[in-house]
Amino acid sequence: MKHLALVFLGGGLGSVLRFLIGKFLNSSETGIPYGTFVANILGSLLIGLILGYASKNNGLSHEQTLLMATGFCGGFTTFSTFAYENHVFLKTGDFTSFAIYTIASFIIGFLAVFAGMYLVKWF
Repeated sequence: MKHLALVFLGGGLGSVLRFLIGKFLNSSETGIPYGTFVANILGSLLIGLILGYASKNNGLSHEQTLLMATGFCGGFTTFSTFAYENHVFLKTGDFTSFAIYTIASFIIGFLAVFAGMYLVKWF
C-alpha cells in the first residue's frame, strides 16, 4: 500500500506540473504543442538522471525511485497527449508538423535519457 501511495503522490505532482507547463507554453495561435514537448523532454532527462543515480552505488531506495521515476516522471510526461496531438496534425493535413514533432520528440527524448544517465556518471 505504501508503494501505491508513493506512485500516487509523485504522479499527482508530475501531472500538475505538466498541466502548468502546458498552460503557459502551448499556443492556440501556432498550434505547436510546446508544453507537451518540453514536459516530455524534461521528463526524459529527469528519468535518466533519477535511474542513473539509482543504479550508481544504489543511490536511491526503491521507494524513492517509485516516487520520483514511476510516479513523478510518469505523471509529468505524457504519451497519450503526444499521440493525440499527432492525430490532430494528421487530421488537419499538417504532415510537416507531424513529422517534425514526432521525430524530434523521439530523438531528443532518447538523447535526454542517455544524457541524464551520462551526467550522473560525472557527479
